[in-house]
Amino acid sequence: MSTNFRDRAIAEVQKAIAADHAKEYQKAFDLYMSSMELWVKALKWEKNKALKATMQEKMATYLDRAEKLKQFLAAEADNANGGKALMGANGSSTGKGKGAPEDDDSKKLRNALSGAILQERPNVRWEDIAGLEGAKETLKEAVVLPIKFPSLFQGKRQAWKGILLYGPPGTGKSYLAKAVATEANSTFFSISSSDLVSKWMGESERLVKALFSMARENKPSVIFIDEIDALCGPRGEGESEASRRIKTEILVQMDGVGNDSKGILVLGATNIPWQLDAAIRRRFQRRVHIGLPDINGRARMFRLAVGDTDTALQSGDYNILANKSEGFSGSDIANVVQHALMRPVRKILQATHFKPVSDEWSPAPLLRVCHRDIMLTTAGHERRQADAYTVLTGRSRQD
Repeated sequence: MSTNFRDRAIAEVQKAIAADHAKEYQKAFDLYMSSMELWVKALKWEKNKALKATMQEKMATYLDRAEKLKQFLAAEADNANGGKALMGANGSSTGKGKGAPEDDDSKKLRNALSGAILQERPNVRWEDIAGLEGAKETLKEAVVLPIKFPSLFQGKRQAWKGILLYGPPGTGKSYLAKAVATEANSTFFSISSSDLVSKWMGESERLVKALFSMARENKPSVIFIDEIDALCGPRGEGESEASRRIKTEILVQMDGVGNDSKGILVLGATNIPWQLDAAIRRRFQRRVHIGLPDINGRARMFRLAVGDTDTALQSGDYNILANKSEGFSGSDIANVVQHALMRPVRKILQATHFKPVSDEWSPAPLLRVCHRDIMLTTAGHERRQADAYTVLTGRSRQD
């Protein structure tokens, strides 16, 4: 059975290669895709592991060529009214013909946005994030799976194009974006309002358009817009004309007629989702609430924050700290641990009597953080939170 499918797949691929050499790219693309179906069936019935590995390598090569042909054909269709699209040296489309030179203004806009592309990965892994399992699974579905297994996302099954992370400050929204930048094998654009707002008339919306054009040219890509409410607040009589134009351009680029957003994920983060424009909210197909951590999440956050620092904490102490820190965000826990780590240092700085020691002496025992240091810091942080709550609301937190 497998031999029959394999022979048919090889014959189909040979036809595709012949059409490719003859520059009949549409025919070659169709033949490559039909051969993929035969390769999948042959792979299903093949029992020889070595032969299966060889077949998988061949499939990856042919699928890569089909993807490049698809990009070329799409670019050729886009440039039908200009110069003819050209095939690059690596087999991919350049997207530009002789009649479509890039003007100086476009180069300036692209140079202004080039700093938004992350050149170095933040080195934050999924396992470095405590809790937030639902958010991590959603981001993996949207970013990692479509890149690793593109054949799974065909027909009606498409990857998410817009995800909105919302929740209280300090709960890990930006930290999740760092994990996406590290784990995703894609171009990552980190954008804030200062990157897109310009004092010159009409330049802000051109920056938005240039951003999405760069994302399409370098896809798969992720556009992360932190504090998106600063750019896309609700439309009304009091807003400026420039702000309205920026929102309109973002709406058009995310889900407008004639704009291909396949392979591009727009990731937004906000503390106040109710302040977003309704049309912008609709563009985000998934809205993930990043809430305060539960007791298990808080215990793991304390462990991650302490890290490999020399402490006298036992395993059960982390559970006690998690119980004592209800209502704390991840940022609050990091601040508490940082304050606690400084307590032994303060003791050394406040010392008034000293004694001579040998050269082998190490200050590590004096710098060791004990259970009491973190407990006192946690209690102080909780007391400050209660005081702030009383000032803001006029009533006690226990009420």
